[in-house]
Amino acid sequence: MKSTLNPSSPGTSKAAALAFALAALALVALQSNRLPASAQTTASGTTKMEKEAAAPAAKSVDGAYAATANAAAAAPKVGEAAPDFKLPYATAEKIFFREDERMTLSSLKGKNVVLAFYPADWSGGCTTEVCTFRDTFMEFGKLNAVVLGVSGDYVFSHHEWAKHHKLPFALLSDHDHAVARTYASYNDKYGLNNRTIYLIDKDGVVRYVNLAFKAGDKKDYDALRAELEKLK
Repeated sequence: MKSTLNPSSPGTSKAAALAFALAALALVALQSNRLPASAQTTASGTTKMEKEAAAPAAKSVDGAYAATANAAAAAPKVGEAAPDFKLPYATAEKIFFREDERMTLSSLKGKNVVLAFYPADWSGGCTTEVCTFRDTFMEFGKLNAVVLGVSGDYVFSHHEWAKHHKLPFALLSDHDHAVARTYASYNDKYGLNNRTIYLIDKDGVVRYVNLAFKAGDKKDYDALRAELEKLK
């Protein structure tokens, strides 16, 4: 059933209409490439946020990995139950915004889940990532896996981005970043998600974590696929 969210319908509250208008303005800004500087993509395919986070490696090994180590300490561990969540989402076909339409992780038990946190829709590195997942989606299907992308963008942006790139999987809107924080995937300095990957098995248990996933690195996709193969 399609979402009934419609700013022109008689039953829509002023607050909902205002939220819709603000979201539409945000989407226009994103489509015009007016992204935060930290989400803009460098020539290497990484965001400025990711490039700056890696920069200390040239000066100090300890300093280079301090942020990653802190995130790893707080992240759900391999072998632990993945924290459940409930979020609005969008696909290339429609938006699922109402409370009773939102996606929960627990509803996907029986399938392996690739949970991919990323900085922002429409950015170059994130486009590379989701399009790579799109192009290998049939392989994931054969491994009984679904892909879920998660960022702080509104569902309206997710819908247009998914439609533009013909993405065959859902994009979840974690606008207050509560879920990203739970999964140690939020960067407070930049106000955006880090690019991280969790593989959650059909019983809801974390089986693989990459807190420094690289959108343009084939080795990272190969490592994820290898872990999925183990869950056959």
